[in-house]
Amino acid sequence: MRWAALVCMGMLAGPAPAQERTNAFNDPFVQVTSAIAACPVPAGPLYTAQEARDAAHVRSHHGTSCFRSGRCRLPNSYLYDAELIPRVVQYIRLDGRFNDTSLWVVGERRLVWLAGCVRSREQADALQKAVMLVDDVMGTVDYLALPGEAPRYEVKK
Repeated sequence: MRWAALVCMGMLAGPAPAQERTNAFNDPFVQVTSAIAACPVPAGPLYTAQEARDAAHVRSHHGTSCFRSGRCRLPNSYLYDAELIPRVVQYIRLDGRFNDTSLWVVGERRLVWLAGCVRSREQADALQKAVMLVDDVMGTVDYLALPGEAPRYEVKK
C-alpha cells in the first residue's frame, strides 16, 4: 500500500525538470563566418551545474600546469582565452580563404575549437594551420564538417 502511494505521488510530480545549461566558465564562443546556410549551429560550451562542479578541479589543474611548467607567462592558461579568441576571429576573417564557410570558435586554455562547416577537407586543414599562426594558440581541435555530413559537435536546440 505504501509503495502504491509513492508511485501515485511520483506520477503527480511529473518528470524531473531539465537542468539548465550555461557557459559556467565564460569560455569565449564566437561565430566567425556564416556562408553555408544549412550548417547546424553549435550548442557552445554549456554545462549543467553538476558538470561545472565536476569540471572545476580538472580545469584548475590544467590551467595552472602550463604556468608551473614554464610554457605560459600568465598564471592560468584560461586567462589567455578572452583576449586570444578575438584575435583568432580577426585573423580568420582577414585571411579571406575561409569566407565561404560557416565557422564558430571556442577558446579553452589556449586551445581553439573549430566547429561548423567547410567546403573541403583541404580547407579544414588550411584553417587549422592558419589558426596555429596566431600568437598564444597552443593547438586546434577540429569539429569541422563538410556540407551534407552530420555535425561533429553538439547542436544548439
